[in-house]
Amino acid sequence: MIMEQIKYFLLQIFVVLAISFLVSAQDQSGFISIDCGISGISSYKDSVTNIKYISDVNFTETGISKSISSDFNTTTLPQQFRYVRSFPEGERNCYTIKLAQGKGYKYLTRASFMYGNYDGQGRAPVFDLYMGVDKWDTVVMGNESNIIIKEVVHVLPTSSICICLVNTGFGSPFISALELRLLKNASYATDFDLLALHRRLDIGSTINRTVRYNDDISDRIWVPSNFLNYKIISTSSTVDSVGSNSYNLPRIVMSTAITTYNASDPLEFRWAPEDPSARYHIFLHFADLEKLQANQLREFNIYQNGNYFHGPFSPDYLQSTTLFSVAPLSGEKIAFSLSKTNASNLPPILNALEIYLVLDTLQSRTDEQDITALMNIKSFYGVRKNWQGDPCQPKSFLWDGLICSYDDLSPNRITTLNLSSSGLVGEITTYVSELTSLQYLDLSNNNLSGPVPGFLSKLPSLKVLDLRDNPLLGSIPSELMERSKNGSLSIRVGAGGNTDLCASSSCPKKKKSYVVIIVAIVSSFLVLLAATSVLIILWRKRARKQPVIKLGKLEENKQQLSYSEIRRITNNFERQIGEGGFSKVFLGNLDDSQVAVKVLKSSVQGYKEFEAEVKLLLRIHHRNLTSLVGYCCEKTNLVLIYEYINNGNLKEHLSGSKASFLSWEERMQVAVNSAQGLEYLHHGCKPPIVHRDVKSANILLTERFQAKIADFGLSKSFPTESRTHMTTVVAGTNGYLDPEYYATGWLTEKSDVYGFGVLILEIVTSRPVLMIDRASSQKYHISQWVMQLLKTGDIRSIVDQKVRENFDLSSAWKAVEIAMKCLSLNSIDRPSMKEVVSELSECLALEKARKRRNVYSDMRKSNAVSRNFRESEVTPFAR
Repeated sequence: MIMEQIKYFLLQIFVVLAISFLVSAQDQSGFISIDCGISGISSYKDSVTNIKYISDVNFTETGISKSISSDFNTTTLPQQFRYVRSFPEGERNCYTIKLAQGKGYKYLTRASFMYGNYDGQGRAPVFDLYMGVDKWDTVVMGNESNIIIKEVVHVLPTSSICICLVNTGFGSPFISALELRLLKNASYATDFDLLALHRRLDIGSTINRTVRYNDDISDRIWVPSNFLNYKIISTSSTVDSVGSNSYNLPRIVMSTAITTYNASDPLEFRWAPEDPSARYHIFLHFADLEKLQANQLREFNIYQNGNYFHGPFSPDYLQSTTLFSVAPLSGEKIAFSLSKTNASNLPPILNALEIYLVLDTLQSRTDEQDITALMNIKSFYGVRKNWQGDPCQPKSFLWDGLICSYDDLSPNRITTLNLSSSGLVGEITTYVSELTSLQYLDLSNNNLSGPVPGFLSKLPSLKVLDLRDNPLLGSIPSELMERSKNGSLSIRVGAGGNTDLCASSSCPKKKKSYVVIIVAIVSSFLVLLAATSVLIILWRKRARKQPVIKLGKLEENKQQLSYSEIRRITNNFERQIGEGGFSKVFLGNLDDSQVAVKVLKSSVQGYKEFEAEVKLLLRIHHRNLTSLVGYCCEKTNLVLIYEYINNGNLKEHLSGSKASFLSWEERMQVAVNSAQGLEYLHHGCKPPIVHRDVKSANILLTERFQAKIADFGLSKSFPTESRTHMTTVVAGTNGYLDPEYYATGWLTEKSDVYGFGVLILEIVTSRPVLMIDRASSQKYHISQWVMQLLKTGDIRSIVDQKVRENFDLSSAWKAVEIAMKCLSLNSIDRPSMKEVVSELSECLALEKARKRRNVYSDMRKSNAVSRNFRESEVTPFAR
């Protein structure tokens, strides 16, 4: 009995330590760090912060790379200031950064500048900085060696962020670095969209240096500040050991504070704004560093300019609390005073503070669908226009060829698109139809070919369509002609290249000369003869090539069946049990055992999947991977025969289409089994194998809920074991697809890890990967939903409600935390599958321990065993 109590007590201690370690563990997920001006293939880790920086070439289309003068390139200068991107041409030049965690998420964005006499002029420029359509600040360098840093906290209104540099006539704008840091949405909560940093102070600092990452997991820069005539107190104990403060304040900052020497004296600070009408928000951070005795009390009121601000307030011991202004502050002088209450016998303290300036956001943004359509049109035709930033705002930077409509209550819309004489080649792209407010469309004087598309009639507001001087063919669609006849649409055709385009529903046949007819007949005969020859050659090659799929020597237990035998064992394909993009799966009986018979479609992709699966399945042998029983390769008939897993796939169980219900222990067992299967592919196979399509539909379950990974049609084996990545055509399932792989085409084992992170969230929540917002009908990712709930610290709201209270809280926290690590945007920050297996095994062990404790508790109650000690339940604090 005593040993069981000791074991239980030690387990509780282990859980607390594990949670503390996980919370303190830091990665760079949610970080985007751009060194502006370095080579496009360059990346590096900063030697001081260990932050990974990448080139800016994929985020802007303009500007030139320059290195600063050697006079300023010292050994102590951070690497991101050694190069700049300069913009000597154009009034406005912009960076556009698309974010996986974009719309609705809160970010700290930092722009850094050091002139360093990069242009040899010896005269630092002055220019404006914009965040989207709103002015952020004016950059005034002062001298060549000054480093200027601008920071803003904001919630993204769209899925991307746009940062622009505007030439004001005082030299070419430039930039050294751009950094984005994902914050918790519960932090810095105000009624304003843009908060520019004014001050961020580490009060009572004893190290006399700035603090940032790794000490601050959000990579804020804290400046040491010791107010005169105040006493510094500090602690060696850990502040925020369980990280319950949504601001994620750095422990080294919160472990020091200032206080008054005399308890009766107030603690005061103030600042005088340059502009008395400027509005500020202040955030005061507190944590008591002294363990108070029973007869001690630290309690104080806070006053702003003599008016009550907050209180009475008592900071928690070694636990951070943030107080902030609900309404913005302004005036010629802003003063704060912290004074103890009459009941208090200890003076007030202050650990850190932040002051932010409210930026005006009066400009309306352009409709996101319109922007996407314009960028797609630009990409489709290779339009050479300096289309950067917002198309319609500020109005002085309206994109060339556009006219917009403006409405204070709704986004700006594109009403005119003039692409005349823009060198357009090819057919009229469907992207034009996405500009649903378009009234005037000018495509004249280009090289557009093919027919006039009918989708142009779907533009409800279109008034003028100019198609002159293009080699278009055929007739104008009847819907457009009808609108032309009733006067609601003016269609301009004819002249120049429009000789083969007629403005009626049926075009008359033109008379051709005999010479033209003879030439056409002879040409047609020659083309027909050449086409016939090519077809014969291709048919012969295909006839020779089709049966030659080099599968290697099959093992003795891998049966090769004829197609007639396949028909027999499936009873002529009587019962279909599944379907994929290039295959159907039927139930069969082979040697008195049920099998799954996968029939692939006879296409190029079908052959590729067949060859990939057979070659791969001959190599792998693991209890958590489906086994290949046999195959058929007979002319165009390609069939794979697998062991039959009779309990369906995981997606069916999670979605509720299966009558059975998965307990928390079964869910964790499935997660561990699936992770072990992937771990074998990544680390047990030589060379490694990447599955590429990790999802709940590809996890099959046995009667005892043992999980087996299936469907290896998209899997890739590395050519050599030493390869860290390979470049492939992107493949996978929407929602599970690694954003880094999608953006670069570089495939690594970490691409599977991302998909597995999504799978864990499915297992925990039983929710679809892509969810729909009922209010806006827009789709959002399951990780966004989980992240929002994590801010409340209520893990029970995240776990599938069918599990109810019957699960271990620590196990759930740990599962969600490892899932979010797997979903790090940078693959280098994701754990390996070995680490994932280890973490999930602990989740499973915690749940099993809970169930054993419950059984033990029930036994004690039934036997009426009395106890002389008290058990305590360990409940993790909100992350």
